Amino acid sequence: MASLSILIVGCGIAGPTLASFLLLADIPAAQKPRITILERESNQKAHLRGQNIDIRGAGVTIVRKLGLEAQIRASTTGEEGVRMVDESNRIWTENPADRTGTIQTGTSDIEILRGKLAELCWKNSQRISAEAQREGAAGIEYIFGDFLEDIQQHGSQVHVRFAKSGKTRSFDLLVGADGMQSRTRKMVWGEEGESIRLKRLGMFAGFFSIPREEHDDNWRRWFHAPGRRGIMLRPDGLGMRSTILMYVVNDKDPRFVDVATKGSGGIQEQKALLGEYFHGAGWECDRIIREMKATDDFYFDAVSQVKMDSWSKGRVVLLGDAGYCASPISGLGTTLAFSAAYKLAGYLQPYIKGESPDLSSAFTKYDEQMRPIVEDAQQLAPGMPHLINPETAWGIWTMRSLILALSYTRAFFYIIKLFGRILHLGPQAADYVTVEDFGFKDMTVWKVRDTAE
Repeated sequence: MASLSILIVGCGIAGPTLASFLLLADIPAAQKPRITILERESNQKAHLRGQNIDIRGAGVTIVRKLGLEAQIRASTTGEEGVRMVDESNRIWTENPADRTGTIQTGTSDIEILRGKLAELCWKNSQRISAEAQREGAAGIEYIFGDFLEDIQQHGSQVHVRFAKSGKTRSFDLLVGADGMQSRTRKMVWGEEGESIRLKRLGMFAGFFSIPREEHDDNWRRWFHAPGRRGIMLRPDGLGMRSTILMYVVNDKDPRFVDVATKGSGGIQEQKALLGEYFHGAGWECDRIIREMKATDDFYFDAVSQVKMDSWSKGRVVLLGDAGYCASPISGLGTTLAFSAAYKLAGYLQPYIKGESPDLSSAFTKYDEQMRPIVEDAQQLAPGMPHLINPETAWGIWTMRSLILALSYTRAFFYIIKLFGRILHLGPQAADYVTVEDFGFKDMTVWKVRDTAE
């Protein structure tokens, strides 16, 4: 049986992780799949900054299996915890990160920039590919700076056309790991269904970085302003810049949807709208607006979830945010990416080995095992994101006072742990994701040796 040819669209976190585990599977070298990873960005470090994300629960177990834990921990942002501040920068509450692993707080044990994590996953997949090639496997081919403009399925093949090179190629399997705004999803499932699949949460956010100033330390500062507005200022781990999440929860102003759907051509309008909403709000808003206008890593979108009845169609399957984005406010997006890539690689093994006659059984198992995890991740706390972002100054004062009281008595942490345990709700749900043993080669010892060299 000829080895399977797989095209993975997206070289973020889920894509390289899937490719890595497929090559680490207990499969003879000659039978291991021929993998191509396609990434639209031509600059392989284009997203080296990115927003702050975390790795929790099952995600930590999986990066450990990849031999990546030491590198990831050496690349964290060093965030100490969350401080809620007011317009005069007075600290109302201070909730530190839990380093014991007993509870998942707002700041996890591993906080890292998305771009840095993606880079580590990509480089690790290169090392795993080189090792597999030495053993006789085909390894991974990487294509940067191109994207698909056409996808057609005929029989046992997926035929694609690359937009920039104009080349046409055929694969046995196509995996769409290209994010919440997935072009793969739109082309295969149809653009007309996007309004149903993409569920906006009424929150619109800009992500960017600004030059770090002396008073920017390793604590995340979270500022609320009336009108359901908020800003988070966080460390980048390099001591050079501070990362910003600037958001508005708003269901009434149609301009937010308008600027969110214009893409890169509307960046100036996106910046202008956020600047308008935060002008004169106090705290460090003037500084942040000024630096936002000059930044070159600005990204704006509607905070959304992706909900689908099925993540596969024929020989195309969606992975990570492309199929079931839980939104940044879930705290579980990265754990979903790692868990799904790990599980999909495991469930594909019987088909790759020739033990299962078709892909449908692998996709069925993938759906059965991942859907409960996705449903937990997408189940936000009641009233979110509106509840934590009050409309009035009085509402903000009440919220701060309540959180202060709960934090002071430690009740806040017990509530988080209780909801996580009973309802699998919030970041604590990451601790309840199972990590099966698929017989993948353990990279821990090999990675330690490689790092020492």
